[in-house]
Amino acid sequence: MTPQELNDYKMRWRPGYKVQVDVDSDVWGKNYCRKHLERHQWTFDKHTYPDDSHTFAFEQLEVALAFLKSYNIHNPKFCTGIK
Repeated sequence: MTPQELNDYKMRWRPGYKVQVDVDSDVWGKNYCRKHLERHQWTFDKHTYPDDSHTFAFEQLEVALAFLKSYNIHNPKFCTGIK
């Protein structure tokens, strides 16, 4: 996909299924997504909450659940769910 096609595709499914991660887990989250997903299946927004945490959004619920499960193992102190 071209960058424009990728953007257009994501705009069709956004906001999708959101998972909030702590401010220090953005690199972990991006690495996870790059390893396990195609680029059109996820997106990332920085500093989306007052505590500067970040939000990953996913096209499919199953993908968001798998990411959340791995994230909760990576950082069990920052409990989050899917929004």
